[in-house]
Amino acid sequence: MDKLKRVLSGQDGGNTDGSNIIETVDQASTLSWGTRVKGFFICFVLGVSLSILGSCLLWVPGIGLPLFAVLYSVGNISSLCSTMFLMGPLKQLKSMCAKERALATVIMLVCLVLTLCSAFWWKNNALAVLFCILQFLAFAWYGLSYIPFARDAILKMFSLCV
Repeated sequence: MDKLKRVLSGQDGGNTDGSNIIETVDQASTLSWGTRVKGFFICFVLGVSLSILGSCLLWVPGIGLPLFAVLYSVGNISSLCSTMFLMGPLKQLKSMCAKERALATVIMLVCLVLTLCSAFWWKNNALAVLFCILQFLAFAWYGLSYIPFARDAILKMFSLCV
């Protein structure tokens, strides 16, 4: 804890590199496993609840589309951030940029931004729903990358259906 205080107050003379400061803060701010699981559960349930609430509010006349876009996107961000409690923020960001997840991460984030753009600037319900669906699929594909052989099983199942 003293090391964290020194780093945050700028009194740690040994670390001048920005990445070392981030790693030091990441290592110094450890939570117990029980607290991590509780944080994961709370963020994940909050994210799913916001996404469902946003989907329900989509058809409210006038303000439904912006509410949907914001709540659904914030819900997905909350669900994504929930895993940071289990892995730690730095490891999570590195994992998101790993070669097997990078494409899904980029598609998910781009669709998240496009969902908000279609709701606020373009005011197009169909595009907002389309980007929302693509955002969901990219998030699911991203999540499947953590389960060994899950992506291969899904691809094989779809190839059998075709």
